[in-house]
Amino acid sequence: MKEITGIESFHGTKKTAVTLGKFDGLHRGHQKLVNLIREYASEECESVVCAFDMHREALLTKQERRERLMDQVDWLVEVPFTKELRNMEAETFIREVLCGTFHAAHVVVGTDFSFGCQKRGNVQMLEEFAGEYGYTVDVVEKERYQDLVISSTYIRDALSQGDVKLAERLLGYPYELTGKVRHGKQLGRTLGFPTMNIEPEPKKILPRFGVYACRVKIDGKWYYGVGNAGIKPTVTDEHRRLLEVFVYGYEGNAYGKEVTAQFCGFERPEIKFGSLDELKTQVMKDMQYGEEFFQLH
Repeated sequence: MKEITGIESFHGTKKTAVTLGKFDGLHRGHQKLVNLIREYASEECESVVCAFDMHREALLTKQERRERLMDQVDWLVEVPFTKELRNMEAETFIREVLCGTFHAAHVVVGTDFSFGCQKRGNVQMLEEFAGEYGYTVDVVEKERYQDLVISSTYIRDALSQGDVKLAERLLGYPYELTGKVRHGKQLGRTLGFPTMNIEPEPKKILPRFGVYACRVKIDGKWYYGVGNAGIKPTVTDEHRRLLEVFVYGYEGNAYGKEVTAQFCGFERPEIKFGSLDELKTQVMKDMQYGEEFFQLH
């Protein structure tokens, strides 16, 4: 897969099957779009995901989106939502972007896709101009879970409640974050349970602050763990968002490494304890929760 930023950076010469949207989360609804452009892909036709960056808190960082799509499509085009793009007339977008730049033979979108100045372009307009510009249009119905449309907002709501199991059902995979392991105060080590401080990217959404059973990938290998997502109010006033995780069976030095943590189950909300002794007592219970969750006995 080739990853580029900006529509103007696309210099492919083949026909394409292109899908467009925000693709924040690459949830099960998004995956229907991606699967369809993959079906159209051939030696003469490349698959393109055109992902608009709306400058908001993200379920997926650009890196995580890249990793999700790595072996699935030919092109990932990250598109900053610039003033020029926002003010472009809808037919101009069809003529110059879809056809002029992407050489679209197939356009695959959801039912609510809109584009162009004041969002005047929609799926009906795409269909009206299909014959003139020589592409086909597939309008894909929304994926649902328990009669509700799967959306990034639905997933955000689940995460805000700590319901990572529901988020996993909506996404089709466990919610995760990737970040570097940063040095902390090494308090966990002095209390008898060394932990890793994983710092997410600034716009990455953390689930409800609290303690979770986690799976952690370090150097390509998965481990089980239990971690606190939040700001660690008992030991610091920095309000720095971190996932502090204890990893069962890991004895290496992960400082500076990029690791991935998946949220598998929610135990309790983050709270501020009255003393380090209270914190230590609770952390021992948290570690037992993780052992029981993953049946490590």
